[in-house]
Amino acid sequence: MTPPLPALMIEPLVRAALLEDLGRAGDLTTDAIVPAALRARTVLRARRPGVLAGLDFAVAAFRLIDPAITIATARHDGAKLARGDVIAEIEGPARGILTAERTALNFMGHLSGIASATRGVVDAIAGHRAQVVCTRKTLPGLRIAQKYAVRVGGGANHRFGLDDAVLIKDNHVAIAGGVAEAVARARAGVGHMVKIELEVDTLDQLRTALDLRVDAILLDNMSPETMTEAVRMVDGRALTEASGGITPATAPAVAASGVDLISIGWLTHSAQVLDIGLDHAA
Repeated sequence: MTPPLPALMIEPLVRAALLEDLGRAGDLTTDAIVPAALRARTVLRARRPGVLAGLDFAVAAFRLIDPAITIATARHDGAKLARGDVIAEIEGPARGILTAERTALNFMGHLSGIASATRGVVDAIAGHRAQVVCTRKTLPGLRIAQKYAVRVGGGANHRFGLDDAVLIKDNHVAIAGGVAEAVARARAGVGHMVKIELEVDTLDQLRTALDLRVDAILLDNMSPETMTEAVRMVDGRALTEASGGITPATAPAVAASGVDLISIGWLTHSAQVLDIGLDHAA
């Protein structure tokens, strides 16, 4: 079970989303239609199968709007959902429930979609040693939440930002004047705890990378056959990471090459939202 994110990390994201939704005048529709004293009982329900993520974000949305709202959870992040499963029961002032509804569902649907997509790839490569990892291709402001959802789905995280690892790509090499110079500058410019990864497109570039003894090598847009040869050449001297247009359909062949990591950007920037709704409870 993935450890939950601290409330201190969740609340600012949810608060910003609520403020964006409330705008300058609050919930005009609900405030005009729903009596202030009216109470309601509702349930969060899965409308199609998937993996739940982001429940704490939904809970925060309801409680930030009205602390009098009570939430009884029936599932936890990481749970496999069937269509119709009740995730939580929400009870309290009707105005608050309706005002928080969209923000709560936005977070939970989006993060559950990421977790579900991640689980799909993880299941597709079961039996191989490769681990599914996300990238920095995240929506602005949501990186912490999206990378958490990847972990919930059974994946792992690549670097969180530009400041926690070195990843030397083709443009870095071009500007530095060569691979060896780029790696040398990186080693001279960072601390001893920082790992260095180098992107390669060909087996010739890989031979150079191995001579430079980097920590990890990104095999970019290689065929599974070329990746297999690359893994054989590396022979455990560095971590190998496959990247470039990998889908659930192509992931098994990539994993069979023997790579250590499979990085997939669309998990965070393009995963389909999991349909979750808020239904009135009789």
